[in-house]
Amino acid sequence: MAISIKSKEEIELMRDSGRLASEVLDFITPYVNPGTTTEELDRLCHSYMVDVQKVIPAPLNYAPPGHKPFPKSICTSVNHQICHGIPGPKRLKDGDILNIDVTVIKNGYHGDTSRMFFIGKPSIAAKRLVSVAYEAMWEGIRVVKPGAFLGDVGHTIQRFAEKHNYSVVREFCGHGIGKKFHEPPQVLHYGSIGTGAVLKEGMTFTIEPMINLGKRDVKEMPDGWTIVTKDRSLSAQWEHTILVTENGYEVMTISDHSPDNEKIISKT
Repeated sequence: MAISIKSKEEIELMRDSGRLASEVLDFITPYVNPGTTTEELDRLCHSYMVDVQKVIPAPLNYAPPGHKPFPKSICTSVNHQICHGIPGPKRLKDGDILNIDVTVIKNGYHGDTSRMFFIGKPSIAAKRLVSVAYEAMWEGIRVVKPGAFLGDVGHTIQRFAEKHNYSVVREFCGHGIGKKFHEPPQVLHYGSIGTGAVLKEGMTFTIEPMINLGKRDVKEMPDGWTIVTKDRSLSAQWEHTILVTENGYEVMTISDHSPDNEKIISKT
């Protein structure tokens, strides 16, 4: 399947979806505290998406080949959980780190983003990991422009993370996005300069590196969804939906309270 090039009309719809996805994270931020359960965070996000935003939570009942339907509206990954964590009844405790991953569907188009949260006071190691994961995502984003290669993005992220003595998860990657939740291309967060697809204006995809404190090896839990570090080391991830513009990039998943607002969110 070819990589789709979005029309101006589609881009406008995706900007709307991206903003709405980011606004879910804005909404839930005050509720992310010690003692809260991820199940409660899911309930609050679901209500906000469905009742206030009038959007569809894309993860709910999502069932790619080989998977049973995902049972919740957001993904919540705590500490050594890398991605696709299922919200549950376990209470968050002081010192935990948490990734909340939100994807909404509005007018048939998806917006996909995630952020890291500190529960109470994090350890120095956790703060550093989360910071490096955030900057690794941005290092990759800044490479995006027409004529660049996807391998350039992955190489830049990998080099940055490994320079800080962290590892990059290889089994899971970013992806094209639009009418479909996951579409071509696959956006690897490792690789070599000058390899992979050539970026073209109008492409939309996610950049979402998963960075581990320890080794890169992963393990799938019995629930069939949750992915954890094999050595139980901490893992951190941030995610944005990106548009390739005429001369650079645009971050489509930005809202009023995004932590990225001090960044250059478009290079056009």
